Amino acid sequence: MNIDTVLEELGLAPDALRSGALAVHSPIDGSMIARLEPADAVQLDAALDRAQAAFLHWRDVPAPRRGELVRLFGEELRTHQAALGRLVSIESGKILAEGAGEVQEMIDICDFAVGLSRQLHGLTIASERPGHRMMETWHPLGVVGVVSAFNFPVAVWAWNAALALVCGDTLVWKPSERTPLSALACRALFERACARFGAVPEGVLEVGIGGREAAERLADEHRVALLSATGSCAMGRSLAPRVAARLGRSLLELGGNNAIVVAPSADLDLAARAILFSAVGTAGQRCTSARRLIVHAALRETLLTRLRSACASVRIGDPLDPATLMGPLIGRESFEAMQAALAAARAEGGTVFGGERVLAERWPDAWYVRPALVDMPAQTATVRRETFAPILYVLGYTTLDEAIALHNAVPQGLSSAIFTNDLREAERFLSAAGSDCGIANVNIGTSGAEIGGAFGGEKDTGGGRESGSDAWKAYMRRATNTINYSAELPLAQGIRFGD
Repeated sequence: MNIDTVLEELGLAPDALRSGALAVHSPIDGSMIARLEPADAVQLDAALDRAQAAFLHWRDVPAPRRGELVRLFGEELRTHQAALGRLVSIESGKILAEGAGEVQEMIDICDFAVGLSRQLHGLTIASERPGHRMMETWHPLGVVGVVSAFNFPVAVWAWNAALALVCGDTLVWKPSERTPLSALACRALFERACARFGAVPEGVLEVGIGGREAAERLADEHRVALLSATGSCAMGRSLAPRVAARLGRSLLELGGNNAIVVAPSADLDLAARAILFSAVGTAGQRCTSARRLIVHAALRETLLTRLRSACASVRIGDPLDPATLMGPLIGRESFEAMQAALAAARAEGGTVFGGERVLAERWPDAWYVRPALVDMPAQTATVRRETFAPILYVLGYTTLDEAIALHNAVPQGLSSAIFTNDLREAERFLSAAGSDCGIANVNIGTSGAEIGGAFGGEKDTGGGRESGSDAWKAYMRRATNTINYSAELPLAQGIRFGD
């Protein structure tokens, strides 16, 4: 895998990553690629101190100047896109095209944030009092704690980091313990950008390697003004109450049990391609992966036949081989969870196609599987649970109302899609009476969101929004200002107090 060469290109010394209590394994073949020492409580406390001290300086730097640092970081990412994308693939198991694509997302959000640095606009508000003006201003918030997941080890952090930095915040990043090398590489590239920028206070970006305890420490810490956490619904339920207990802010990006509805007028060629990528991209380990397919009864058998053929033809193997379309699951526990879900689906009357382990003889310590297509008689308890694996449950419907009801009858609410050439069906799906997800698409799949739109979902998905649109407001505090430029002191609502 030539990981030492990749690490050196990204500014990391391989020999310094060979001792420590945390063993890092590549899901490609199960081999150990690094050993790191997790940050203990004292080290994490010191990192928070540095981040808080840095914030007091960084907040006074003009926002367009802060944007210049993000621009330089984007340049470093452009220069090292291939190397960082390859490291992402080695650590997470996603194919090379997806690894490079994830770094491209980082570049894109840097570009977005640079423009944003000159557009952190407030409002001018009409005052009811003569000689008064009201306005709204936005100010840097503080230290932002970021807890990221293995499946997007760098892009989701960058969504947070690029916006937080131009908003005047500093960062403490707790990456997944499965993908810490990617985080260390990002920090090394960021330090190169800082060296070019000059006068960046120490502590603007801190990285704390660790597991659950480190995430909980960030959740409990009053110095963390905003905790942005990406992961499972269970993780969100654990961390969110801890943040709420100190009346802190949290931004949660949690699970998704995403569905695609295929209507009678759908272009089946278009739908089949989109469904396949949505279901098997990143080996079904995206929060936006398609997990349910709700197909009109008239198309069900035809589409099932197409999808069986497509799933059987997916090239599974080494994600560093450009011809591979699907790499491994992240580890054994993911494989076991997938098999348990398939067994439960069979017990509930489902017919399973695929889902078996492959390439075990070549890589006994890695967990490659065929994507599973499961024809279900109803939306059972198993279907309503998210399993982070390439399983696509297929359900039928006869009316659009029935399809929308099935679609919305799960706890999660992240991403959704409908394939239709009927304008009324499309608009109904996007309406208040349609999909209850944070992302609702027409004639594209559930995966592959662009950075220009706000990313996030409802219900058990957590309600957070990252990336584009006005997601930047989560990283700032709002102030309403009233200026009296008269010689009088009228009160609001016509109140008279004294003479």
